[in-house]
Amino acid sequence: MLGMDCSRHLEVLDEAECRRLLTTAVIGRLAYTEGALPAIQPVHFTVVDGQVIIPTRVGSKVAAASRGAVVAFEVDDYDADARTGWNVTVIGPSRVVREPDEVRGLDGLGARAWAPTDVPCYVAVRIVIVRGRRLSGSPTASSTDRALSRGIPSAPAE
Repeated sequence: MLGMDCSRHLEVLDEAECRRLLTTAVIGRLAYTEGALPAIQPVHFTVVDGQVIIPTRVGSKVAAASRGAVVAFEVDDYDADARTGWNVTVIGPSRVVREPDEVRGLDGLGARAWAPTDVPCYVAVRIVIVRGRRLSGSPTASSTDRALSRGIPSAPAE
């Protein structure tokens, strides 16, 4: 049948796996409302104490849109050649962190805004809902060969 690929599997991830994968990504996407319309912004982030912490600057669109609003945050990873990958989405209320002591504490976590900023702040998204999915295929020699050709080492023999 057209479109059927029996070697592929869609898995709904449990919360523990979603939280683990969330910490492996470097860039995520923050979804928020801007002028009553949906907006999505790529952001650098870290996860601490049940919150996604996003560095930004006072006056940024991300900071302005995040004051108490419920937002969504997404991370993913994929292999386009193998048509496999995963995604995790977090939904929760946000707040802007601008108190100097709290900002200094978050600065120590290593997440830095990529755009230059004179007055740094952070957006904290409390993780209330977390969902994820993984699309995988059965391992084949061709997918292993593709991974090796892209510089991904194979697992060591035991």
